[in-house]
Amino acid sequence: MSEMSNPCRIIGVLDNGAAGLTPTALALLRTADVVIGASRTLALFAADISANAKQYDLTGQLSQVPAWISAARETGKQVVVLATGDPLCHGIANFLIKKLGRDSVDILPNLSMLQLACARLGLAWQDARIGSVHSCDAGAWQIGATPEHGLYGLLRLLRQADLTALFTSPENDPARIARMLQIESLANDYEMAVAECLLCPHEQVSAWLTIDEAAGRNFADPNIVLLRRRQPVSREALFGLPDERFNQRKPDKGLITKREVRAVSLARMALLPDSVVWDIGAGSGAVGLEAARLCAQGHVYAIEKNADDAAIALSNRASLRISNYTLLHGLAPAGLETWPDPDAVFIGGSGGELRELITLCLQRLRPGGHLVMNFATIENLSTAIEALKAASAQWDVLQLQAARSKPILDMHRMQAENPIWVVCAQPAENKHNEHND
Repeated sequence: MSEMSNPCRIIGVLDNGAAGLTPTALALLRTADVVIGASRTLALFAADISANAKQYDLTGQLSQVPAWISAARETGKQVVVLATGDPLCHGIANFLIKKLGRDSVDILPNLSMLQLACARLGLAWQDARIGSVHSCDAGAWQIGATPEHGLYGLLRLLRQADLTALFTSPENDPARIARMLQIESLANDYEMAVAECLLCPHEQVSAWLTIDEAAGRNFADPNIVLLRRRQPVSREALFGLPDERFNQRKPDKGLITKREVRAVSLARMALLPDSVVWDIGAGSGAVGLEAARLCAQGHVYAIEKNADDAAIALSNRASLRISNYTLLHGLAPAGLETWPDPDAVFIGGSGGELRELITLCLQRLRPGGHLVMNFATIENLSTAIEALKAASAQWDVLQLQAARSKPILDMHRMQAENPIWVVCAQPAENKHNEHND
């Protein structure tokens, strides 16, 4: 028998067992020579699996499943994989299709557990964003956690819709999710409903809970979490926020990259939605935080040596409700070796290590990346140009000097801001590649 005529059947199952399967799906399961599923699922369907069938427990062995399927199909055996709900909604089906090919699998979907949870709550779900935190345990959430954390994607998802539906895990449970929202000062923005053990005898669906209530409760596993925004999100310009929007150091208020310079610097960084950005000498965080808003699918890694300014940058992060931003209190370049290579770098301050930082950033930039620097002194400008020449980098300098209107009696005058040099650079290999293009 050829493999083409003997596809692996991926059957969506629910916790009501055989009662939740169509006659076709149940017949395929009962006649299968090989049945693959999680230990809990295999136990649930033990009475419907042939005594002669070979069973494989995929718990903790997902990478082995394609080999098990291929080996069985090569000898003409009929294979069934049991998956919860709809196998194509954060399930195993997509993984197996990529490994085995589309023609090697036949998918028999069931109701999604998310669909059932919304049905229990009488909640229309066509506009919901669907996500999963069913990943490796990365521990409790911390401010500034990077994309490797199991809950990182959830904060990104929450920015995209008023209703979010989530698959959870025993570690990343509803209480941990609620505590993350508390840590991010988002507890008052959302409410949570939890559907526990759907279709089991001890099924329970909560009313809408405050985040503080959910953070203090224990929930039975498995469960589905629904997060609903309590009020419309405040709308702000995506680009070019006014200087007053950022907390700044006092009494030295004004130690911030001004809006006009910030706008030009961000433009020259050539940011993409998924850019990885370094902000060296973050100050109050204005440039890096605006970059994080522009790169909603990316991440900003910032460093600031002054403890007071670092605290202010974190307060601005909280005020702007930005999660894709990690701030390190320290003196660059120490710590930069742990960061991923950047698509763009902004240097707003160097603490005396400017030449070394420029060399390092040019070496670490990804292909096509941009280094942008702001200087207010001739000495730093000169140091930067010398370092760029020594590195054979492609560079240019732009001088900006804005003047803002100020009232004087019943009239207005123009008050000049300090002139700033914006230095933009790319590594020598980028220049070579652009020439070849």
